[in-house]
Amino acid sequence: MKDIAALHRAEYDVAPDIIAAAPGVVKFLGEHTEASDGLVLAAALSFEIQVAISLRRDSSLRFFSADLGERKRTSVGNLKFKREDRWANYPKGVLDVLVREGMPAKGVNFTIAGDIPIGLGLASSAALGLASAMAFKELFGLNKRGEELAELARRAEAEFLGHPVPSYDHLTAAAPAGGTVSIVDLRTDRRRAVPFLDGNYIVVLTDSKVPRMNVDAELKQRSDDCQKCLAALARGSQKTLRDFGPEEVDELMGSLPESVRRRCLHVVEEIARVGEAEEALVKGDATSFGRAVNKSHASLRNLYEVSCPEIDWLAKRAIEIEGVLCSRLTGKGFGGCTVTVMVESALPEYRRRLEDYERIFGFRPTVHETRLAGGLRILG
Repeated sequence: MKDIAALHRAEYDVAPDIIAAAPGVVKFLGEHTEASDGLVLAAALSFEIQVAISLRRDSSLRFFSADLGERKRTSVGNLKFKREDRWANYPKGVLDVLVREGMPAKGVNFTIAGDIPIGLGLASSAALGLASAMAFKELFGLNKRGEELAELARRAEAEFLGHPVPSYDHLTAAAPAGGTVSIVDLRTDRRRAVPFLDGNYIVVLTDSKVPRMNVDAELKQRSDDCQKCLAALARGSQKTLRDFGPEEVDELMGSLPESVRRRCLHVVEEIARVGEAEEALVKGDATSFGRAVNKSHASLRNLYEVSCPEIDWLAKRAIEIEGVLCSRLTGKGFGGCTVTVMVESALPEYRRRLEDYERIFGFRPTVHETRLAGGLRILG
C-alpha cells in the first residue's frame, strides 16, 4: 500500500487531517439472491481503500486518485453527478447526502489509494464510499455508527450515482473486525456475525483474466426468468422466492421453460445453502462448509448458468488438491474470479497447476492471497 499521507502532502502541500480505510468484500455464497429477499455470506478482506482528507479555507473540493494519477475538482455549491468524474462521484455522493441531511458544507482536499483488485467483484466501490463516509464522520464530528455509515454510502450510490445496490457489501465492510464472516439478510437489511474457520485456512482469489461482455444483459435475463417463476409460484401473493422450497419449484416442471425453472431453482437452493453454511461454521464443521460452497459453484454452472469453462476448470482443479477445502465463482460471473479456501501448504501445488491453465486457455491468471480482516479504520 502506498504512503497515502505522503501522497496527500505532495499533492496539496498540507498534511491530511484524517486518514480512513474500508475493506474489500468477497462473497462466499448468495449473490444473485438480492431480488428474492435472500441471504448472503460474505467476508471483509485485508485489501482496502484508504482516503486522506484535509480541510480547505475555501469551498473547493479537490480529488486525487494516487493509483490512477487522476485529478477531479468541483465545489460544495456544485455537487452534481458527472459521468466524467467516475471514481470521484463516490465521495461526492457521500458528501451530497450529508449536506442534504443538514451538515454544513466545507471545502476539502481528498486523496485516494488502495490495493483492492479491480473488476473482480470485491466491492471496491462500496469501500471507497465507506472510507469517505468514515473520514467525513471524523472530520466533521458526526455521530454515526458503522451500520449508519453503511447506509449512508449505499444511499450515495443509489441517489447520487443512480446505482441502486443491495446492502450486503456495505454492511459487511462496515462490520467490526475480528475473524468472523457476515450473514446479511436482504429481507431485513440486517447483518449477523458468524465465526469463520480456524486460522489454518487462507483465502485465495484467482483472476481468470477471461474477457467479459454483455454481463448486465445476461444477468437481467436471469432476473427476469426468476420473476416469471415467482409469478407462477406466488399466484398474486406478496411472497418472494425465499418463501418457497425446491419441491415447489420442481412442481413447475413442464409448465415453464426448463431454463426458467432451473434459474429459479438455483436461487431457492442458494438461500438454503447459506443457512447450511452458517450452521456448519457455528459448529466448526469445515467439511460441511466446503461442501456447501462447492455445491454452490455447481449450481452457478448448471442451473444459473453464469460460469464459463475457464472458471469451471479453476474450481474443479483446485478441489482436487489435498488441503483445498472449496472453490467457487464469486462476483457477477461469465469470467472474473474464483474464491478458494485452503490450508497454506496447498498453495504451491495450486500455483503449479495454474501453469496448465495458461497453457490450455491462453490466459495468465493472477493469484491474490488475502485474509479475513475488515472493520472501518482511522489511520491518522
